[in-house]
Amino acid sequence: MADQSDDAPAARPATTPTLVRRLNLALASDWLRVALLTGIAVLIHLPALPGEMIWDDSYLAGGNPFIKSPLLILEAFRHYLFLDSFSGHYRPVQNLSFMVDYAFWNDNPYGYHLTNVFFHAASGILLYFLLRRLLSSFLGGCISGSSVSLTSFLVALVWVVHPVHSAAVDYISGRADGLAFCFAAAGWLLFLRAHEIDSSARRLALYALAASAALLALCSRETAGLWLVIFVLHTLFFSGLTDRRAKTIVLLVCLGIFAIYGGLRQLPDRRFGPAPDPGWNAPTRAVLMLRALGDYGRLMAFPANLHMERTVLNPENYKSHTSWQGSIATEYLSIFGLFVATGLIAGCLWPGTGRPIRTFGTCWFAIGYLPISNLFNLNATVAEHWLYLPSVGLLLFLAGVALDLPACFRPILVACAALAVGGLSLRSFERSSDWTTVEHFYERTIAAGGNSARVSLNLGQLYATRGDYARAEKLFREILANVPRYPLAESNLANALFHQGKKKEAEALFAAATAAAPQDRRDYPRTWLAAVNLAGMRRQTNDMKGALALLEKTRADYPDIWEIVSLESEIVRQSKGPTAAFGLVADFARSHWWHYGAALALGRLYAEAGDAERAVEAWRRASRLDIHEVEALNLIARVRLRQDRLEDAYRVQKQAVTRQPDAPRQYILLSDILQKMGRNDAAQDAIANVARLKAIGRDPQLVPN
Repeated sequence: MADQSDDAPAARPATTPTLVRRLNLALASDWLRVALLTGIAVLIHLPALPGEMIWDDSYLAGGNPFIKSPLLILEAFRHYLFLDSFSGHYRPVQNLSFMVDYAFWNDNPYGYHLTNVFFHAASGILLYFLLRRLLSSFLGGCISGSSVSLTSFLVALVWVVHPVHSAAVDYISGRADGLAFCFAAAGWLLFLRAHEIDSSARRLALYALAASAALLALCSRETAGLWLVIFVLHTLFFSGLTDRRAKTIVLLVCLGIFAIYGGLRQLPDRRFGPAPDPGWNAPTRAVLMLRALGDYGRLMAFPANLHMERTVLNPENYKSHTSWQGSIATEYLSIFGLFVATGLIAGCLWPGTGRPIRTFGTCWFAIGYLPISNLFNLNATVAEHWLYLPSVGLLLFLAGVALDLPACFRPILVACAALAVGGLSLRSFERSSDWTTVEHFYERTIAAGGNSARVSLNLGQLYATRGDYARAEKLFREILANVPRYPLAESNLANALFHQGKKKEAEALFAAATAAAPQDRRDYPRTWLAAVNLAGMRRQTNDMKGALALLEKTRADYPDIWEIVSLESEIVRQSKGPTAAFGLVADFARSHWWHYGAALALGRLYAEAGDAERAVEAWRRASRLDIHEVEALNLIARVRLRQDRLEDAYRVQKQAVTRQPDAPRQYILLSDILQKMGRNDAAQDAIANVARLKAIGRDPQLVPN
């Protein structure tokens, strides 16, 4: 063998092609794609993770009584999402997800935000695997499996990072979208997997799981019904299934799922009528449908101006010649909407390999869009989170277009997709930062164009909560100048005036809002607030008779509002004694057995009347209705301490400490009990915990008597 001369060029390392091949294999592997979808989803939503509870979060993830205890799992199916609202949202699974969060995170919003991101990432992963199966069936071997897989991954990745979904992910209350998407996509995948299995028992089990997932999706958000429609459409016309019997069974099962869901919706006692009709005629609705389509198309292509309280119908634009100019941008949306519709139709007619995908994507988008197109009466004309499902159809359409472009363009398309993912990710990260604090969110929303009466009202309430009543008053007056008959703004303005010493004007406003409440409650929620505030003012002036008469009348109109019953019973207790107040609280607690506050108040009345054992029984019931609340346990411990039942007092207070290990006041009461038991060393250890927690800034106040 001849020796290699020194002048010969060095051999190229043989490992280079191997490394490239391994890199390509790694990039094509499912585990890496799943990791990328998960990691990017978490990364772009990092700013919102430590964010506060905003808007509806304060109720749904905060004051919501149906998330406080596992005892209420079945009860969650007997109520709409909001107790005191005109909203007919029936979403018990959303409440169950909040119940799990509450069990692990208590009132720490970080965990709730993290769960939202988890469901969004899981939805993206399931979408990837679902699209890979669907596209394979559409293309029928026209392109390689690796190309199908890459296309599915890019569609799922763009969907995951798109900032238009921020309100469904960064907003805790927007979780319903992710839940419904996750369960529906999982159900579809289970169905497809069952179709491939030979074992009859396993196949039947997977079909049952798929149907259960579809029902869970419907109980997460009503729009999951659109998933079923898309699924049926695909099964009947796109799947290639030729067995009529199988198609009939699929259709009947889906109808059965709808029927079961319809039966579950009959469980709540309260019924809702149709949404208020704005009186739009057919031409107006057609224009609004085009505007909404144009706005959604613009947001998908260029998501620059994102905010809550979007609208494509602003009457302020038509009040003067100057404001008319503001309507021009809105009318451009109609033109752009027409352009989007024309493009979708043209894409469906364009022959080529990707035509079935374009057609199915258009059908997917149309099914998702029509219910939110202003064809039906909703609480808004447009909303970003409504695109959570329809956006998949648009992205599928674009994928179908890309597949019919010349092969030489494909590397460019992949590069463009990568650039789009990068740009959209940065925009999502920026949008996520809007959801950090309540004040920042509302101010950013107003600055971006979402200056609705509801947003301004919430910002004013924030100012009032901080004690900035003058600033709140100014904002409430501005709201009423634009919406003269807005009961919540009137009540909040009166409250701000009262705290500034303007009691005469405040009382007049409360009285006017109270008088108008029977009519206003047909259009606005929580109109009982004015009566409760007015009764509170009368109570302060010792007009107990007038306060009770007002509350009795208000309770007849609003029998399920605890705030009314609570104030009325407290005034009765104060003026007539605990026995007279017992009936009010007992009746409410009996019909609302799940209400922690009612059970707690009932125990207090028993205790004041001298019936300690019934008081303890009521408080034990209350303690089971909220797994993190300790007031009922503290009251039981104090009763047992006074009775010298020290072991019982110790056991109950240890439970309270377990529930709130970072609350110094729990250790103070525990120390008192231990000292009385003669366990001085253990009592000193409890006091040491108080000192430790006080050193890190915890509140060392005593337990209330």
